[in-house]
Amino acid sequence: MNLAFTRTIRRNLNESLSLKTNSIKLKVHIKLVALFSFVLFFSGAQQGFSQKRVVQLSGIILSSDSINPLPGAHIYIPKAGRGTTSNNTGFFSMPVLIGDSIVITSVGYKRRHYIVPETAPEFWTVIVEMSEEVTRLPEVVIVPFPTEEVFKEAVLALNIPMDENGVDKRNLNAELMALMARTTPMDAAANYRYYMNQYPGSIQNKFMPITNPFLNVFNWAKFLKQLKENKKNK
Repeated sequence: MNLAFTRTIRRNLNESLSLKTNSIKLKVHIKLVALFSFVLFFSGAQQGFSQKRVVQLSGIILSSDSINPLPGAHIYIPKAGRGTTSNNTGFFSMPVLIGDSIVITSVGYKRRHYIVPETAPEFWTVIVEMSEEVTRLPEVVIVPFPTEEVFKEAVLALNIPMDENGVDKRNLNAELMALMARTTPMDAAANYRYYMNQYPGSIQNKFMPITNPFLNVFNWAKFLKQLKENKKNK
């Protein structure tokens, strides 16, 4: 009887010790898993933070001669879907991320690519030199006749009445000359003069949106106020 009781006590003690051992092992295992997960999360967060560090990128876009600035150049980040343009002096500034691929384009120049280096400080300045892109188009001659033979036949079929001096008096009619003056398009000198008159305004509005004065609510308010004042004065 005493021997059986002793065996039972030993068996219970062994089971209790094994349960305590397993419980301690389980707690240690949970602590190790939690510690390992924390280390992985911290290292990943630190790595992600280093990759997504913000840098204020500034620079100057120059033409192919490396002297003159290039205004109106587009600095674009395709991955982020945003960008900016260079001002009159070729300067630009915008926030970017480490590793961003930047595309720089301008009409008449080859496309440039720039990748923000990982060693870039918080404020990073670059100078970008653009190369000209020359595209030669084939010569195109536009005539109102499908072939040269048809053109010759049309010229030979002309019947122009002229006097002894070789001048058609009908072309000297005052009304006809006034009509020709009103309908004749501008020549090279007139086109140049018109372009030079429009040039100052185009330079002023080159880097800003052009507004429509008819859509300005303040102008309409002034207009309505003036109408009411005119009615009162009458």
